Amino acid sequence: MSSQQKQSVKRAAGAPAAPAPAGPRPARLSAAAALTGIEGLALAALGTYMLIMGLTGSPDSPQQAEMGGVTVLALAVLPLVAARGLWLRRRWSRGPSLITQIVALPVAWTLVHGGGALIAGGIALALAALIVLVLLINPTATEALGISARE
Repeated sequence: MSSQQKQSVKRAAGAPAAPAPAGPRPARLSAAAALTGIEGLALAALGTYMLIMGLTGSPDSPQQAEMGGVTVLALAVLPLVAARGLWLRRRWSRGPSLITQIVALPVAWTLVHGGGALIAGGIALALAALIVLVLLINPTATEALGISARE
């Protein structure tokens, strides 16, 4: 290892975490964090319900219902972590939140075409995803997260 590489490692090990941007959190960023968090909580509630029904109900395949519940609970982690990161103004959190919204759009489309009460859920999910996407690509939000126009 060269001396230059050793110095880079020392700087990286001793360097403090990047400071949060100064100033108040923009309302757009707060709204994006809140909506992303609500989506994560809804996923966690759905996963918990699926898991409980798989354990106590009488599904056709208890193993499949339980695994579905565990999977949805695991998927709930991404928007919840992203929401916390947005709230704390961490620049890394924008990517996971954007991915969550992009994935939510086809899910909303499927719900809308499911009929019945699923239509309302699909419309609500689509609106929330589109709103968060718009909020997160807004220059005010990107600047608050410390993301410059060149990045």
